[in-house]
Amino acid sequence: MPTLIVLRHAKAVAGLGLADIDRPLNDRGRRDAAATGEWLRKNDLVPDRVLCSTAVRTRETLEGLALQSEVSFEPQIYDNEPETLLSLVREAGDVRTLLLIGHNPSVHQLVHDLTRDAPDAFPTCALAVIEFTVPWAEVWPGTGTLSLTRTPKD
Repeated sequence: MPTLIVLRHAKAVAGLGLADIDRPLNDRGRRDAAATGEWLRKNDLVPDRVLCSTAVRTRETLEGLALQSEVSFEPQIYDNEPETLLSLVREAGDVRTLLLIGHNPSVHQLVHDLTRDAPDAFPTCALAVIEFTVPWAEVWPGTGTLSLTRTPKD
């Protein structure tokens, strides 16, 4: 059945003089993204498809992951609404493993809503792996099981 990986973007620069959407990753963020990509490969969690916000920091996080996956850049993810993220997930179709790269607080809230079991904090480059026993179209709050979480410090 479907697996959803929810990933918060890696650490970005403070953004002085930049629009929020244009903030790039800092050095730590680039290192964390690369380490997360390596961890996904090592744990056989390379997604079939990625849904990624259009913000610079999420696109650079995706680049740092170095995954060979189909990618859709979704401007709605940047709007930071958990209901929008759920709608995008529910439209995943026949994908087995889906990775969603977005922003707090919506990604943390999505993990909580889907599993009722989110970690207390969801720092930059944190990820949650959620398993479902229903197809994507039937994913609703409470239908997922949190099988794994990871932060860059783990």
